[in-house]
Amino acid sequence: MKFNKIVSIDNTGLIPEVKEELRKLANDIVFYEDFPTEKPEIISRIGDADCVLVSWNTAIDKEVIEACSSIKYIGMCCSLYDEESANVDIKEAKNKGITVLGVKDYGDEGVIEFIFSELIRLLHGFENHQWREEALELTNQKLGIIGLGTLGEMLAKTAKMFGMEVYYYNRTRKVNIEKIGVEYLELEGLLKTVDILSTHLPRNTKLIDADKFKLFGSGKILINTSLGPTFNVKAFKEWIKDEKNYAIFDKAAMENNYNELKKQKNVIYTDKVAGWTKQAKARLSYKVLDNIKNYLSKK
Repeated sequence: MKFNKIVSIDNTGLIPEVKEELRKLANDIVFYEDFPTEKPEIISRIGDADCVLVSWNTAIDKEVIEACSSIKYIGMCCSLYDEESANVDIKEAKNKGITVLGVKDYGDEGVIEFIFSELIRLLHGFENHQWREEALELTNQKLGIIGLGTLGEMLAKTAKMFGMEVYYYNRTRKVNIEKIGVEYLELEGLLKTVDILSTHLPRNTKLIDADKFKLFGSGKILINTSLGPTFNVKAFKEWIKDEKNYAIFDKAAMENNYNELKKQKNVIYTDKVAGWTKQAKARLSYKVLDNIKNYLSKK
């Protein structure tokens, strides 16, 4: 079986080899390499396509789904954790009998490299910022991780290799990670204990408000590489006014707040998405392709 028409409605990052494979799975195929800015443009791009591919940057909401009655399959070229964090209206898609599949675990390696490269430079004072008066190693630094999925576990294991003290908070306990000396703490206890905090949460999940920033306190480092802020932005702007505090973000972590937050004196940022590497694009592309092949094989 083939799709009648596949449309990649924005720049999904699919590699050329996978694009060629996808051409074999549809009578017609269109790849857009930019990002639609208005809803009518999204609807126009989809048109009569029965298969739609989309990155995390573009929303396919109820109105889009209702306007595009030909859609049978939506391939999210990004992580799909749950309905609440998805940029696709999963509930409406289900109501219309549309299959929605996403991928996981494709950009984690690049994110880990970003976190430690920036953290090491900050602790040692290799560039414009230095956390404390004297240069410091990662050894014995207290790291807290909020969200212990695949990326959180990779971070914990790497941090242990550097000799860091590692603590975590997660909705469920992870016994395997505790066996290597990573300690579970409730959120409030974690914030009081650690000096460096890294958050790894689904999109639209904000766990740190003004009260929790107060618990975290002064002289601390906040790292976020999630899709969007994991904290109350207003409360963060108050917290970062303390010159002893630092934040490390990639572009995806600041989302629509990018232009504003990057101006903060103690925010260390990049205009790149940390996990968006050549290797990550390849891993993502083949997972997207496998999802489509599996879907078609069952039809």
